[in-house]
Order: sequence, then C-alpha cells, then structure tokens
Amino acid sequence: MKDNIIQTKSYAFSLKIINLYKHLQDDKKEYVLSKQILRCGTSIGANIEEAIGGQSRKDFFAKLTISYKEARETKYWIRLLRDAQYIEPTISQELLYDIEEILRIIGSIQKTIRKS
Repeated sequence: MKDNIIQTKSYAFSLKIINLYKHLQDDKKEYVLSKQILRCGTSIGANIEEAIGGQSRKDFFAKLTISYKEARETKYWIRLLRDAQYIEPTISQELLYDIEEILRIIGSIQKTIRKS
C-alpha cells in the first residue's frame, strides 16, 4: 500500500499536539487554551481519516474541508499561545511550519477535486 502523505503528516502532527497539550497542562498549568488546541489539532487527522473512508466524492470533499478549517483554527491557537508566551518561539515555529505544510497539501487536494 502506498503511503498517504496527508494521512501520515496529520497523524504525526496530532502526536506533536498531544505532547504540547501535556506540556501546557503539566508545566504551564494552562487548562483552557490547551484543550482548544488539543481538540482542533487532533481533529485534522481524524477528519482526514473520515474523508478517506467517505461514502462518495462529495463526502470526501466535505470531510477534507472540515480538516482544512480545523487546521486554520489550530494555526490561530499556536500563534496565540506563542504570543501569550505559553510556548517557546522554536516550538511554535516548528508547529507553524507543520501546519502550513498540512494546509498546502489539503488545499492542493481540494483544488484537484474541484478541477475534476
């Protein structure tokens, strides 16, 4: 079976988000924003999985669109946590790079679907 790049990247990103959540909870004692980023950051991959298992092309596109929106929201929370000094600039830079890559891949898939 061929590797699915968006599936692989979104899963790896979810693991990073879980580790960030643990850091925010345990070390920073931050409980509200940490739950927000955990929810949307792990939802990206979950919706990718749902899209892959979709019943139709329309269903696939709809779930992919949800993943895109969750990725945009995740980007917002990463920037907010960085600017509120809950996470180090180096950590936020890595996460922002990852989320931008995920957004580009999802956007490219959406564009391809729209064309066909």
